[in-house]
Amino acid sequence: MTVLAKSIAAVLPPGNFVKDKQTKNEELRVTDVSPVPITRLSLAQDGFAREIAVADRPGRAPGVFWMSGFMSDMAGTKAGEVDRWCAGHGLACTRFDYSAHGASGGSIEDGSLSRWLAESRHVFEKTATGPRIVIGSSMGGFLATLLAKALCAEDPACPLIAGMILIAPAIDMTERLMWAEMSDDIRRQIMETGGWFRPSPYDDGGYTITKRLIEDGRNHLLFDGPLLKFPFPLVILQGRLDEDVPLDVSLDLVALLDADVSLTVVPDGDHRLSREQDIALLLRTIERMVRD
Repeated sequence: MTVLAKSIAAVLPPGNFVKDKQTKNEELRVTDVSPVPITRLSLAQDGFAREIAVADRPGRAPGVFWMSGFMSDMAGTKAGEVDRWCAGHGLACTRFDYSAHGASGGSIEDGSLSRWLAESRHVFEKTATGPRIVIGSSMGGFLATLLAKALCAEDPACPLIAGMILIAPAIDMTERLMWAEMSDDIRRQIMETGGWFRPSPYDDGGYTITKRLIEDGRNHLLFDGPLLKFPFPLVILQGRLDEDVPLDVSLDLVALLDADVSLTVVPDGDHRLSREQDIALLLRTIERMVRD
């Protein structure tokens, strides 16, 4: 049954996210935090070979599997704070970069949701030695939902996903958040030249939205499909002031889910949700999911 709940993010005192307390015969105790080396996983698909950069921190279950957003990477603020929190409490944590992102090689012109989804699944299956809390931010939230859909289709119990946390999930992003918002001139440019360079408010450059990305994205649309039945708890964190992934996208996702789902709306939160209080909310959400 779908449950919709709204709450407001609160700031937790630094270093006080988790207190030692019995959890399923184990304890969440602070341990030493040390850097994790970057390794690479090779993947070849449809004649397209690439090496994916992975930071796989060992630890106990349920670990965390982090999925970044479009043109973001595993060195971002939220990903780094989640990794440090996991390290400090003995939990496994896996971060990685899609091809053409961060420490992974490749060109964005070669990217597509199909390729990034295949990379996500490849890394997940290679690193998830036990149940994982899958956390997806923006496009990562979309890919996390597609990953869960695929895994649950093969095994409805979906034993390797202990829960999901989606931060401003950009569901159907290529169609609803990109193509539908473009002018006829930009659409024509994409179809005739193969791409359009889009300035980014988050850096000095920008990125190219390709014809490949748009057309491939139509193979992964969720909102016109059947309900998604997931056997694990799912939490959506959404900023009300998000201009990139509006609140109505998360509301529509709640309606699409046949799962134990809650939506937390941060009244003054933007798309990134990377402020100290936003990070505190995220870590508190992970803590609750670990304890449950």
